[in-house]
Amino acid sequence: YLGAPKFWRNAIDKEDLVGMANGLAWTEMGGELLTIEAIALDGKGDLLLTGQLGSVMQESAKAALSYVRSRAKGLGLDPEFYKKQDIHIHVPEGAIPKDGPSAGISIAAAVVSALLKVPVKRSVAMTGEITLRGRILPVGGLKEKLLAAQRSGVSKVLLPFECKAQAEEVSQKIVRNLEILFVEHMDEVLREALASDVLKKEQVDLSFPSSTTLVLPPSPHPASERTTVIQ
Repeated sequence: YLGAPKFWRNAIDKEDLVGMANGLAWTEMGGELLTIEAIALDGKGDLLLTGQLGSVMQESAKAALSYVRSRAKGLGLDPEFYKKQDIHIHVPEGAIPKDGPSAGISIAAAVVSALLKVPVKRSVAMTGEITLRGRILPVGGLKEKLLAAQRSGVSKVLLPFECKAQAEEVSQKIVRNLEILFVEHMDEVLREALASDVLKKEQVDLSFPSSTTLVLPPSPHPASERTTVIQ
């Protein structure tokens, strides 16, 4: 009756894709699923950023790349990969300016995926800032971001551990059928987000070195405190 739709909501892709991670963003109109794309190209080590990213998101991208460089050996990458490859990070809908501190972990996940050629699980979305050492910092706007995850068909959401109390205040109607995992380090994000389990040699893709491993720093919080399943 109303004719062609005038607006549309972002939804998760139909398959797991290499170099594409689902971020969650707060906007003036609510929450949105934010697609982060990354691709590795032969080059001289340049970092290319497109999609009208603001200064904060540009800094997040630089921090994410520095984290990946610091973890290159553990990820099975050439420690000098950054001298031979350009990394292009793009956030679609380039006509819309984007900024904010909460895309760091999704940018890092997309970059690792692109370099390892391992898809990111399309059913996983995430939000959080990253430090150079991979620590995950808290962010705001959880209600709107969790609503966006619910609308988009996401089944698992990765949130900073320090947002646990804030997340527990969100109505259960909003987070029904969502599995919420609270993470403290970027290695945990990669463990949950990558489609291939690079932590177990027997499950590593044969195209990767057999030594590909991730060493997760010990957490002061037990796993039972970091996972919440809300039906």
